Amino acid sequence: MKPVQIKPDIFWVGAVDWAARDFHGYVIPNGTTYNNYLVRDEHPTLVDTVKSEFADEALEGLRGLIDPALIRNVIVNHIENDHLGALDRVMALCPEAAVYTTERGKKGMARFFDISRWDVRTVKSGDEIATGRYTLRFVETPMLHWPDSMVTWVKEAGLLISQDAFGQHYASAARFDDEFVRANGLVALEDAVIDYYANILMPFGNLIRTTLGQLEKLGIAPDMIAPDHGVIWRGDPGRVLKLYRNLVDGKADRRVTVVYDTMWKGTEMMTRAIAQGIMDEGVDCVVLKMRATPMSVAVKEIAKSRGMLLGSPTLNNDIFPSMAGFAAYLRGLRPRDRVAGAYGCYGWGGGAVKRLTEELKGMKLEVVEPGIEVHYRPSAEDRERCYAFGRQFAARVKEYHRKYE
Repeated sequence: MKPVQIKPDIFWVGAVDWAARDFHGYVIPNGTTYNNYLVRDEHPTLVDTVKSEFADEALEGLRGLIDPALIRNVIVNHIENDHLGALDRVMALCPEAAVYTTERGKKGMARFFDISRWDVRTVKSGDEIATGRYTLRFVETPMLHWPDSMVTWVKEAGLLISQDAFGQHYASAARFDDEFVRANGLVALEDAVIDYYANILMPFGNLIRTTLGQLEKLGIAPDMIAPDHGVIWRGDPGRVLKLYRNLVDGKADRRVTVVYDTMWKGTEMMTRAIAQGIMDEGVDCVVLKMRATPMSVAVKEIAKSRGMLLGSPTLNNDIFPSMAGFAAYLRGLRPRDRVAGAYGCYGWGGGAVKRLTEELKGMKLEVVEPGIEVHYRPSAEDRERCYAFGRQFAARVKEYHRKYE
């Protein structure tokens, strides 16, 4: 991709990864981008780099704008490999540049590179550098989503370079939100934001709330937000800020996401009856079979829903492996403000429903107890019980949801 000017003398110089489908275990069916930015000013400044495999592509675009040897500042907002990977290649071309990062960023960077060759300067919130017509202010955002993280505010441009916050994993010809919406629709963009938030940033909701408040106190009101993945927000940056506030405040649809797996169709038969009960209670329902669904997709749907049910047969007195893996993945993301419950079939002896219920209670969710279990294969009477359980669960979801309306 060719460089794209996003503000006067500020350019996107990143790379589009059309082929990526996995991001440290998180399935990304639409690929991703690695965004970094050049401030072409009196003291040319590069903000972030790209994944190492895309260094040639990004550097080719950079050379089309400037001789890299002229770069005087390199900003490292975040040291994860998809942003830091090409730093050694960049620094080989601009050895006179100073590198700016947080104290934790410097310590982490030293685990990847021999930084003794470089002029690495640590910064903290409120520190600034002048590039000429522009001033870059740094704001530390620890655990969004690594301890080293910070964002860069370009005051005169009204531009917030936000590293991983407000991004999306989506490979697209569009560099800006308004371009993306014209081609793909607003729903697709917001869905990509929720997917990214749910699978990467959800554990840090309270920190995100604090960061949003910190930016407001500092008078940072961007008219453009440039993340390190996905599209740049220029058409309506307030849209993604509002969406994040809704996510951290626990807002969701009055809906239940049912995630299940099955051995010999018994738990699947239960699922159908439960889902019908939910819908007949007037609550929307999404049903996902785990072995046919990436875990990240299931988490995204849970993030959009007020209620979630996990269904599993018992295997060896425990949770069926695919559902056990999903419960572990979900536990690490720490969902909150949700009604939850469990159900499933068993043969020789139970165990899965009890263990899933313990997992859900450990996440401090509003757990509906007891879960419902069926021996072997549900009879007509069992299916009626499942239907009633679905209605009961949906009624709890409606009641719980009222305080968020």
